[in-house]
Amino acid sequence: MSGIADKYESVIGLEVHAQLLTQTKMFCGCESDYLNAPSNSRVCPVCMGMPGAMPSVNAKAIEFGIMTGLALNCVIPDETKFDRKNYAYPDLMKGYQISQFDQPIASNGWVKVESAGHEVTIRVNRVHLEEDVAKATHVRPRSGDGYSLLDVNRAGVPLMETVSEPDLRTPDQAREYLIKLREIFRYLGVSVANMEEGSFRCDANVSVRLKGVTELSPKVEVKNMNSLRSIVRALEYEIQRQTGLMEAGETVIQETRGWLEDRGVTISQRTKEDAHDYRYFPEPDLPVIDINAAWVQEIRDNLPILPEDRLKNLLEQFDLSENDAKALVADKDTVDFFERVMHQYDRSNGNIERRSRSICNWITGEMARLFRIHDVSMKHSKILPEHLSRLQDMIDDATLTSTMARSVFEQAFESGVDPDSLIKNQGITRVGDSEALAPIVDEVLKSNVKAVQDYHAGTESAVKFLVGQVMKATKGAADPNVARSVLLEYLDRNNEASD
Repeated sequence: MSGIADKYESVIGLEVHAQLLTQTKMFCGCESDYLNAPSNSRVCPVCMGMPGAMPSVNAKAIEFGIMTGLALNCVIPDETKFDRKNYAYPDLMKGYQISQFDQPIASNGWVKVESAGHEVTIRVNRVHLEEDVAKATHVRPRSGDGYSLLDVNRAGVPLMETVSEPDLRTPDQAREYLIKLREIFRYLGVSVANMEEGSFRCDANVSVRLKGVTELSPKVEVKNMNSLRSIVRALEYEIQRQTGLMEAGETVIQETRGWLEDRGVTISQRTKEDAHDYRYFPEPDLPVIDINAAWVQEIRDNLPILPEDRLKNLLEQFDLSENDAKALVADKDTVDFFERVMHQYDRSNGNIERRSRSICNWITGEMARLFRIHDVSMKHSKILPEHLSRLQDMIDDATLTSTMARSVFEQAFESGVDPDSLIKNQGITRVGDSEALAPIVDEVLKSNVKAVQDYHAGTESAVKFLVGQVMKATKGAADPNVARSVLLEYLDRNNEASD
């Protein structure tokens, strides 16, 4: 198959839909927070599509569209308008969708992504605004006819669509492009961009052609992909399917196909519509919107620092490795937390590289582990930046061992109580005195005769095991270096006595 694959290249374009973080819907005053609301409780005549209801534009959504366009290096026009996109689906309340056709909020942009060790520029055709549809739930009982339920809460929620040019060539490039968009949207604060919740959705247009050919082949739109893994798998399958058809001399039909996650295949849903099939025309109930240049400049001046610049800042200010810096930058709340911890540190103490590496390890290691266990995110963490900074201080000045610090960290994570109070209330102290460790070491040696014999037989790793037993006996309070020193002293003394 590799020889066949070398003959062809895939051409991929992505349409990414992101729900916007506005308080109200796109064209009415209903609250847009629908996920935890009772079914059909966030509704009004406008979002239910009732005759005579008049829409009005959400100004915050317009601002978010401009912000996104600027972040994606797009051109912002002097004016934009909304259009009616006509098609008949059960979840489309009005029988048409208010969207944007020939005058989107932003166009002609680009982003750069890294894939397979290379930087690739992906052009952004357009960013436009529209409204989301209702949510249909199809019920198929074991006996009797099936039926569908409609929850209109989602209908009218502001939706921003980012359309790429067909510049992507591999599923991995598509994945990295989506990760980049997700990071940018989250940094801007325009969307939570969560695929699992449906606030970040992607349709892929994919075709296959012989290498060296510039003309585009018929494209297939793939839908129903709800994770990055699904998108990669769906693209890989569809590329292989189309390649097989071309090798067999068959024609690839332009159509819409759905991805079936459990079977790992795409299936035909309908022939693909073109723009004329939607019968676009200007939305008669909404005027053309003038975009003031001064307003655009004000938005540009207030854009937050975006991921690429944040990465550069981490590398320059904190001497982190590129991998560590990328791990932090991947989530805005995480990198914000890291920087707040580091700002607690007095740089005059020097060793900024060691400090930043230690804090990064705490965040990407122990803290990430606790997030997974407790199913929380950085945004809802009880531990404060000053807590972690103080813990690292106590490790550095030998007040706590690493083991003790991890225990205190976990308690602070769960309770939000500061480390100093936890240590004081529980009487936690480090055992770093050789005299205090002597009886513990003596007991460990008596309880682990085999390890002692192994050491005397030349097995150096036995010392590591015995140090671990001392740490266990002291619940991590022993200074491991002092414990090792006392152990070696006792072991050598015992060896001399046996001689």
